[in-house]
Amino acid sequence: MKTTVKRWVNSLAVRIPKAIAVESALDDGAIVDVKLVGRTVVLIPVRTRQHRLQDLLAGITKDNLYREAETGPPMGNEAW
Repeated sequence: MKTTVKRWVNSLAVRIPKAIAVESALDDGAIVDVKLVGRTVVLIPVRTRQHRLQDLLAGITKDNLYREAETGPPMGNEAW
């Protein structure tokens, strides 16, 4: 599939056709890593890891559990 490189202020931009965006699971605002391999430009989607609360809680042990922190007496209108 061919597309055109366009100037965008001081940079160049390429529009990603919808079919490729859908197939690669890219959406508006997606972060990609841009690499140059030889003279070939490669875009690699950066996938953020999704954390589940139950998995995070399962990682808590008595050795890595923090105690309450004392922050001093109430100030203002806090109700303790």
